[in-house]
Amino acid sequence: MSRVTRGFKARRRRNKILKQARGFRGGKSRLFKTATEAVSRALCYSYRDRRTKKRDFRRLWIIRIGAAAKMNGTSYSRLIGGLKKANIELDRKVLSNLAIVDPHAFAEVVKTTSVASA
Repeated sequence: MSRVTRGFKARRRRNKILKQARGFRGGKSRLFKTATEAVSRALCYSYRDRRTKKRDFRRLWIIRIGAAAKMNGTSYSRLIGGLKKANIELDRKVLSNLAIVDPHAFAEVVKTTSVASA
């Protein structure tokens, strides 16, 4: 008597997991049991890191804006406060990009905020 292999539904379920584990190293991409563990862990990390990525980018933008603001003789907090008072609605992503790509335009924004806060 031979063992029961449970038909195509089980194979489809296993292949779905193994397909998700493609590119993993070693047995994690070939063995069902270890692939299941690796895939579930990878899905947890991807869920967590989609949120962490937003925080990390905001932190990076703030650092860049702060450095560019220092080069223009003001601080990050004074710059953001001046933007709020002058009703200039540039977000941190745009300000960061402006500071890198076009420093002269960023300097003009800093000048308008210093005028508005004074």
